[in-house]
Amino acid sequence: MEPITEGCLLRIYISESDSYGGHPLDEAIIETLRTAGISGATVIRGIAGYGGSAVLHTTHVLRLSDDLPLVIEAVDTAEKVESILPHLDKIAPNALIVSQPIRIHPHSATR
Repeated sequence: MEPITEGCLLRIYISESDSYGGHPLDEAIIETLRTAGISGATVIRGIAGYGGSAVLHTTHVLRLSDDLPLVIEAVDTAEKVESILPHLDKIAPNALIVSQPIRIHPHSATR
């Protein structure tokens, strides 16, 4: 039986059009997470969504959009996630950032 460890799931909600320092914000966030040593992160592109402005962003053929919603998910210990939050607030002040405790089931190559 494999050990189950406690961790933290970080989710950052932004849009494709968001930027930081002249570069796409998702790239800046991923690089920030990588540099901070966060265990892993993934950018997920949504097909539809809206935020506080209630403006709908969608891939619908009549509403071709280059401003689709993005969700960046990262997993690590709660301490590491907490330590990166102040920097994320600086580079992504309008992002919705949420975190929650999770149970991590480590991968085993012997399965």
